[in-house]
Amino acid sequence: MDALIKFVEDEFVSKKEFPEFSAGDTITVYYEIKEGEKTRTQFFRGVVIQRRGSGSTETFTIRKMSGAFGVERIFPINMPALQEIKINKKGKVRRARIFYFRGLTGKKARIKEVRK
Repeated sequence: MDALIKFVEDEFVSKKEFPEFSAGDTITVYYEIKEGEKTRTQFFRGVVIQRRGSGSTETFTIRKMSGAFGVERIFPINMPALQEIKINKKGKVRRARIFYFRGLTGKKARIKEVRK
């Protein structure tokens, strides 16, 4: 059954090419918003907390601080409205899911950058 699902995903679901990123990276996601008849591009910039799933059902969660509040957004990797993903910083973390990041504030909420 899994092989059949994988075959259908590979054949019929269109895949967009995005750069490789992982938890701890700071990325900017550009996506399209429809307001009535108009469409505009909006961006969401933050730290990747997790990537989960595989294939066409893969999602990633981004967290940013908006004023004093933390805002998280979950994006499916094959969302039709996704236009572009830019990697701003590569972060060095030792976990695949950094949920502990939610409890950190101030200087403790910094992630060490990996220089190329």
